[in-house]
Amino acid sequence: MMIDRRQSIIQAATKSFSLFGYKATTMDQVAKIANVGKGTIYTFFKNKEELFDQIVSTMIIEMKEVAERAMDGRQSFFEKAHHALYRILEFRTEHQLMIKLLQEEKEMGTPAVQEVLEQVETTIVSYIKQKIEEAIEKGEIRECDPEITAFLLFKIYIALVSDWEKRHESLSKEKIAELIELYFLRGLSV
Repeated sequence: MMIDRRQSIIQAATKSFSLFGYKATTMDQVAKIANVGKGTIYTFFKNKEELFDQIVSTMIIEMKEVAERAMDGRQSFFEKAHHALYRILEFRTEHQLMIKLLQEEKEMGTPAVQEVLEQVETTIVSYIKQKIEEAIEKGEIRECDPEITAFLLFKIYIALVSDWEKRHESLSKEKIAELIELYFLRGLSV
């Protein structure tokens, strides 16, 4: 019964954060959505920040799982990197909480939201770095600074998927892959 209540609170909080954002979500709202007393929430979570951290940690795990499922062991490093990054960015635009957080950061600059989005970016870059290190060890790509390379690869994807679309027609998945290969990945080829 206790696990069910905890999960119910997490689901209610996710819904509230997704609808109203971090700043506008209150523990009273979460309690009402979860159909529990406010005190019940505090038996599981110290405060709104702790509840939010739990939800974001789960979201990050889901992002990693999405990336892993997008990769095929028979593909080259470049194909794996493209599929994983593209799915992570699609996840960012499909996941309601992520959409709301990005909107809140842009409109209000809420510090807690900025921290979370930085945490998400750090996790993604770290994940890409790990894949780059594996590719270097296997001899699939040449020696490079894995962290800087991961950061640049991530930022190029964001630029082509998000920033480009603000003023231009969206690029296809294939076109993005072609541009990344042309301007970035060929330099890593062995």
